[in-house]
Amino acid sequence: MSVVSLLGVKILNNPAPFDAKYQFEITFECLEPLQKDLEWKLTYVGSATSSEHDQELDSLLVGPIPVGVNKFIFEADSPDLKRIPTSEILGVTVILLSCSYDDREFVRVGYYVNNEYDNEEMNDDPPAKPVIEKVRRNILAEKPRVTRFAIKWDTEDSAPAEFPPEQPEADAVEDDGTAYGAEEAELEAAEAEAEVTEGVKEDKEDEEMGGADDTAGPAAAKAEDDESDAGSEDLEAESSGSEEEDIEEEEGDGEADEDMDMGEDTAQTSAGKEPAIQGQHQGEVMVH
Repeated sequence: MSVVSLLGVKILNNPAPFDAKYQFEITFECLEPLQKDLEWKLTYVGSATSSEHDQELDSLLVGPIPVGVNKFIFEADSPDLKRIPTSEILGVTVILLSCSYDDREFVRVGYYVNNEYDNEEMNDDPPAKPVIEKVRRNILAEKPRVTRFAIKWDTEDSAPAEFPPEQPEADAVEDDGTAYGAEEAELEAAEAEAEVTEGVKEDKEDEEMGGADDTAGPAAAKAEDDESDAGSEDLEAESSGSEEEDIEEEEGDGEADEDMDMGEDTAQTSAGKEPAIQGQHQGEVMVH
């Protein structure tokens, strides 16, 4: 827990000329009496590509710090143009407001700063060498980026933990990995037992099916042979009956042509056909 908490920062002169002083109204709260002072700093980032162009604009020691809410105004000079690359003077850069206790930084506030000319003509066509008197800075105060750090204050109890705290009760708890492995082993054993049971069941069903085939095989084969023989006999009978019928019809037609005028012979021939026709009907009955 931080002993000092930053409550708010108000920029008093914004926007302002590039070479004007920075002015911040800072409000913070102190929860305990402090043995040392707070050190506030303002840093100007001179280049986005290298930190060697960063410059500390000013620093301020504040103390002794009473317990409660405190407020003060922090002023800092404008950056030194000689330490800023010419190509980096105009455009967007960053300023950092930070506070430390006993050389340990515990809070940092970053702001974007836009440096541009105060007229559109020079912004559209800037001169080769920046005219500082015409450059104004605009701090984007609505969008600060605040970063806090845990530090040690005056007592050892306030120091942040370097390692996780000891938890003796955690050693007595059963390891999750062991329990998980035991559950996996039980599950695999149950699956193996189910596979064995299913295999035995399938073997038993196969044996029963095989016995049924052996029992029904000879009788079924014999019945099929009988049906096949019966069918053959019927077809033969039908074939013989049909052949006899055709022969008798041919003979009858021949006799009718030769003995057209012989009534008795015709009658005898007709009487002779009756057994053949009856035989034909008997054959049809056998088939059906």
